[in-house]
Amino acid sequence: MIKVTVWNENRHEKTNEKVREVYPEGIHGAIAAFLQENGHEVGTATLDEAEHGLTEEVLDNTDVLVWWGHVAHDEVSDEIVTRVKNRVLDGMGLIVLHSGHFSKIFKTLMGTTCDLKWREADEKERLWVVSPGHPIVEGIGEHIDIEREEMYGEHFDIPDPDELVLISWFEGGEVFRSGCTYKRGKGKIFYFRPGHETYPTYYHEKVQRVISNAVNWAKPTESGHVYYGNAKPLEEIKSK
Repeated sequence: MIKVTVWNENRHEKTNEKVREVYPEGIHGAIAAFLQENGHEVGTATLDEAEHGLTEEVLDNTDVLVWWGHVAHDEVSDEIVTRVKNRVLDGMGLIVLHSGHFSKIFKTLMGTTCDLKWREADEKERLWVVSPGHPIVEGIGEHIDIEREEMYGEHFDIPDPDELVLISWFEGGEVFRSGCTYKRGKGKIFYFRPGHETYPTYYHEKVQRVISNAVNWAKPTESGHVYYGNAKPLEEIKSK
């Protein structure tokens, strides 16, 4: 059983009635619910909890961290960002959703601005699978259609992905790299674009399937401890 922590700012849910109508249990609650249904052990954490809910104990017991943020990126403590980064480098998986592209943790791990174009116009999004056979898109088919979503458009200022799994086309004509994988240290990272807070995207069956697949893909693998610093030779070194 994979141990998952779903982190969410939980700010829109407190201030925007439309968001509360769509996600009465919060975005984190909606995501946690379908991950639990898929057999994962799931906890949640939010911005206004002590240490943003991401204590050393919580992170030590997290195999994969799912991150949703939007309006309060700057309120996330640098200390907690460093803590999460260190856990990723040590093997914890990280799934960054939608506006989490601008989170401190994603920008820190990417080393770029992670900026993009955007537009909120109730337009159709089609996500095309460009890496058939990748485990993250198992059971998805050729594409995912979402009736209404916020547009994100290129150029997306990220490093070239290790793997490009999904690209989006929007009704207004833009395209976007919407499913990107990276490795940092021993940890796996997946960025997945859909999920604007006023749309019911996280109830979409195929969106849920991608996130669930990504949890399975991003879980830590046993590779033994890596040692750094001064090292004794494994073989005898003969003096010349």
